[in-house]
Amino acid sequence: MKAFVYTALVAALFLGVGGIAQAKPLSRIIAEMGLSPADFEVLNDTSNALLSTGTPSVGQERAWLNQDTGSKGTIRVQSVQGNCVILQHFVQPEGAAQARDIRTRRCKTADGNWILTP
Repeated sequence: MKAFVYTALVAALFLGVGGIAQAKPLSRIIAEMGLSPADFEVLNDTSNALLSTGTPSVGQERAWLNQDTGSKGTIRVQSVQGNCVILQHFVQPEGAAQARDIRTRRCKTADGNWILTP
């Protein structure tokens, strides 16, 4: 299940970057971003923690840092639409001059889980 969530997160992140990303293999997309699979795991865990603290509100945010790679970022609730949120990710791989802005959408299911949605 964790592998599915990871794959879905990566796909959703790069769909936000542009349609061209859809045709590239996952390993190439990750390499081009400069983030490791472990970075995505930290990012995903931080997203889950942000959404598990009650009802999300616009402007709420959490920072993340992968101690092993030095990659970092911030995740902010950009908007709330019913049981869905748009998360704005500012992602900065180690050594990058500036952060990239990527958006994902997550919706809360009836059983209380937040899942990535298009």
